Amino acid sequence: MIINVDSDVTTGSNTEVNSRKRLGDALRLIKSIVSFHRRLFITAVSGAAVFAICTVASSIGVRWMVDRVILVRFNEGRLDVGALVTGSILVIGIGLLRAIGVVVRRSFAGKTEWRTAETITNSVIDHVVAQPVKWHRKLLTGDIVARCGVDSDASVSILAPLPFASSVVVMMMVASAWMLYVDIPLGILAVIVFPILLMMNISYQKRIDRYYALAQDELGNLSEAVHESFDGVMVVKSFGAEDRETERLSIITSRLRNARIEAVSVRSMFEAALDAIPSLINIALIVLGAMRVKSGAMTIGDLTSFIYLFTLLVFPLRIIGYLFSEIPHSVAGWRRVREVLDEPIANDPNKTIQIPTAGTAIELKNVCFDHIPGNPVISNLSFSVASGQTVAIVGATGCGKTTLLHLIAGLIASDSGVIAVQPGGIGLVFQEAFLFAETLRFNITLDSPILESEITQALTVSECDEFINQLSGGLDTAMGERGINLSGGQRQRIALARAVAHGRSVLLLDDTTSALDPATEARVVRNLRELSQRNDNKMTVVIVASRPSTIALADEVFYMKDGAIIDHAPHDILYGRNADYSELINAFEHDRDAVGRVGQAQK
Repeated sequence: MIINVDSDVTTGSNTEVNSRKRLGDALRLIKSIVSFHRRLFITAVSGAAVFAICTVASSIGVRWMVDRVILVRFNEGRLDVGALVTGSILVIGIGLLRAIGVVVRRSFAGKTEWRTAETITNSVIDHVVAQPVKWHRKLLTGDIVARCGVDSDASVSILAPLPFASSVVVMMMVASAWMLYVDIPLGILAVIVFPILLMMNISYQKRIDRYYALAQDELGNLSEAVHESFDGVMVVKSFGAEDRETERLSIITSRLRNARIEAVSVRSMFEAALDAIPSLINIALIVLGAMRVKSGAMTIGDLTSFIYLFTLLVFPLRIIGYLFSEIPHSVAGWRRVREVLDEPIANDPNKTIQIPTAGTAIELKNVCFDHIPGNPVISNLSFSVASGQTVAIVGATGCGKTTLLHLIAGLIASDSGVIAVQPGGIGLVFQEAFLFAETLRFNITLDSPILESEITQALTVSECDEFINQLSGGLDTAMGERGINLSGGQRQRIALARAVAHGRSVLLLDDTTSALDPATEARVVRNLRELSQRNDNKMTVVIVASRPSTIALADEVFYMKDGAIIDHAPHDILYGRNADYSELINAFEHDRDAVGRVGQAQK
């Protein structure tokens, strides 16, 4: 028995703590989102207050018309024109003010909601864009998209009913005072409904918020999964994994559906009670009011205005319930938004890049880097590249070539050491070329003011002229998503043209020409080398390559092994003096010959 009592006490204590936490979350949410556009919100609340006061005042006009006009006409058979005019002015004037209050409340509440949503969304997007690549690698794209869109919209859903809810509070206070003034017994009965509905709303919030939080999280999970599935549609279809993907998405949607069904179930019971309780109180008011009129304690006009006012309050009281129902939804969305906004902007690795000595394009001193502590990818690496040189980085798979380029480009930060790159910008072209679903011109210029002559030169260097001329729209041809209209080699050449057109002083190519045939690749590398040797350009090119014919075109080859530069020299010299390098080049050549023989056999 003692254990049970302690358990009950603990449960009650936890419930009280959770209630305080939910209330605190709601108050912090309201304080935060209102602060974005405080003037708009105050205007909406002011309009709501005018509406509330005029709603209560309208019952005075009803009482005046019933007692001074309608009853006089029935009882005395005459029409009091003065009372009719006065009552009409009173009713119409209050009605106009009430209408103005409604227009102001709704207009500015809508402006507050959508401008706040825009502000929050822009803040999240700016925060996400400001984060370095390392931060983006930790999160799924779908989750980031959900926080910028779905969660931002959810966080402001409380703003629409909030001004109306504030007017309901004013209305309840003024109406309570007025109803108690008209008739105390009847007023007490009417006022009882307010704390009842308030307790119902609090109880409802306790039950509903966990379902909304769960649904919001599952919506984020679904966004992640759908984005990933559609992004990898080629892989899914190639391996016949449609059923597996469908099942995976259906499991997530089932969890989302169940959470929302539970929320709807609780909400339907709550709204049914909101309908039933005021209706029952209204019946009781009519019965008791009739008895009060019969006893002479109040007039028919008093009772009519009383019932009229209470009826007007029934629907606004439901807005309180709507506000409470939106709070968990908004809190869940705001929590996910704050998770992004509260995370500090990580240091930009690009800002750690220094300026090398004159005549040097790239210089690294004792650079170390590891993805996992204790498992170094780059080990105490030091080398330099002269300005205007074309350098090939050669090494076995996994030796750190791509990581090295990312360090030089400032996409990731080294754990130690110094990286220096000459001013003029760095252009990094990835092996997997990314193209936007825009025109070819946009994919090359990225909407930057690049001269037509510079675009033409970039297309010539990257050997794009021939296939672009065959397109009906030329540079104005619209690409499909990720450039699906082009082959892999064409996408790589467009990505290379983009880097050349932007005139960066250092060009980093991460096996960028891997999808090209040997002849085209050789022409591209030769074009880049000639461009880098022009006096007016002095562009430095660093190529990660595995094709011997391409490697041989470089001014110098850096042989990389286990995260370090083992040797460097022109290809012929390095091939003759370094056994490991020559063995790797022979393996490259053998692999390509084998692939060629297989291709010929298949033909």
